[in-house]
Amino acid sequence: MQEKIELEHEAAKLFMRLYEQKTGIPMRHIWHNEPKKPDVSCYLGDRRLDLEIAHLYGSEEEAQLILGRKVSIRTLEALHRLITVPVGERLLNALNAILASKAEKSYHSDRVWLVLRNANPLWSREELEDNLHRVTLPESHSFEQIWVVGDMEGKSGILRLFP
Repeated sequence: MQEKIELEHEAAKLFMRLYEQKTGIPMRHIWHNEPKKPDVSCYLGDRRLDLEIAHLYGSEEEAQLILGRKVSIRTLEALHRLITVPVGERLLNALNAILASKAEKSYHSDRVWLVLRNANPLWSREELEDNLHRVTLPESHSFEQIWVVGDMEGKSGILRLFP
């Protein structure tokens, strides 16, 4: 659980810095929330904003590999089967799955943005941009805005998915 919180804080800080650089609007002072509220709260200018953070790994097996977990034979077999699926399709499937999952949740918040951080080194910002038109955004969701951080370090910047 502590690792999850640390990853969420890291992603939130990274997004806040990149958003501020892109827009010139300050984002400051983050704190972690308990369940039923989005992961992190901050201030966008002088207004409170909640951020729901998610990491885009791909499959559960890819997440284990990326996070440096011990990999079993079953995991290696699953990873081997993924080789036959084009990278763009894996990206689109993972992105649509996260969006569908997050859209089902309700949050105790007046303003919440969804921030997805791409954690899979196989996917580049260009692949994200090339597939944005194929993303299936659920009709109903709680998010005022949806953003993607293009890579773990934020070197490729942020992309706005919605609106």
